[in-house]
Amino acid sequence: MEKSKVYFTNLRTKPGVNLLDKVEKLIKKAGIGDIDFKNKFTAVKIHFGEPGNLAYIRPNYAAKVVSVIKELGGIPFLTDSNTLYSGRRANAIDHLGAAYENGFNPLTVGCHVIIADGLKGTDYREVVIDMKHCKTAKIGTAIADADIIISMNHFKGHEMTGFGGALKNLGMGSGSRGGKLEMHSASKPKIEEENCVACRQCINNCAQDAIEINENRKAAIDYDKCVGCGQCVAVCQFDAAQVIWNEAADTANEKIAEYTHAVLKDKPNFHINFIMNVSPNCDCWDSNDVPIVPDLGIMASFDPVALDKASIDMVNEAPVAKGSYLEEKVCECEEHNHEHEDKIHHIHPNTDWRVSLNYAEEIGLGTQDYELVVIK
Repeated sequence: MEKSKVYFTNLRTKPGVNLLDKVEKLIKKAGIGDIDFKNKFTAVKIHFGEPGNLAYIRPNYAAKVVSVIKELGGIPFLTDSNTLYSGRRANAIDHLGAAYENGFNPLTVGCHVIIADGLKGTDYREVVIDMKHCKTAKIGTAIADADIIISMNHFKGHEMTGFGGALKNLGMGSGSRGGKLEMHSASKPKIEEENCVACRQCINNCAQDAIEINENRKAAIDYDKCVGCGQCVAVCQFDAAQVIWNEAADTANEKIAEYTHAVLKDKPNFHINFIMNVSPNCDCWDSNDVPIVPDLGIMASFDPVALDKASIDMVNEAPVAKGSYLEEKVCECEEHNHEHEDKIHHIHPNTDWRVSLNYAEEIGLGTQDYELVVIK
């Protein structure tokens, strides 16, 4: 397979050329205009951000991408699917409210906002893929019915997959609630009793009523009810609720790749990674920590695998951000900035981020062999 081209622009500006201008130049140089958008429904897959978390992509960038799609004759809409865990994005009403609160609405972005899998996350198309883990994939209807897929991805760390980029946003993010359950099903959490203070936050936030306080005054999980959504892990402030990351994480990563294949199957697609506010954890949390590296720039490519690999490489080449969780982790061993090291492994040592890229490459989603083209 030939090298895929990944286009990159940094965040430097000058009078008369702002970051929105640079985004437009980047995606046009990367070839977005080669897609036939004329009168085609175009799903712009994006994460609207869990309210309280401020690391999400600014809606200004989405508005610029939307304007380019319209210029090319497309009919764009911004979209995401409901979450499996209980929160501000678990149903279409609350999800739209969260999106509007964070600035994603027709007035600001220039197109409609659609929750892909409907009111309760049950509106989906079952796409036949016949792969190792999934024979079909439950994809939110608005995404499955779109003619073209454009992904706008906030690149960051992720506690289950190691990192979140194009593959994570497309695969996990496009799955209906039932699809998300299928992807999470191999990775259920555990309770470290010695850390539990019986604060009941996990109980209050469990949508499945799968947690109770046991005779030791500690949280306990009923695995017959648990669906592995990870909400208890997200809300636990004492590191008591933990996901068992063994082969389950590898399976989840591979399932995400399979779902990404279902989303992109037989459709023109194009992808943009924003390597800024690179927080250590997922945007689904209602808060975001200090970025682990400085803001680096924006990348675009037709190849989501090459795009994610290039983003990881750039993060690994960057210096560690002062005061970050990553600095705490690496300074436990020795004092230097750990350039050229695997920063994703440092923040999530129990996951292997390579699994998703290796498997995505194996099933034909793209290649990890890329050529970086710098756009000034």
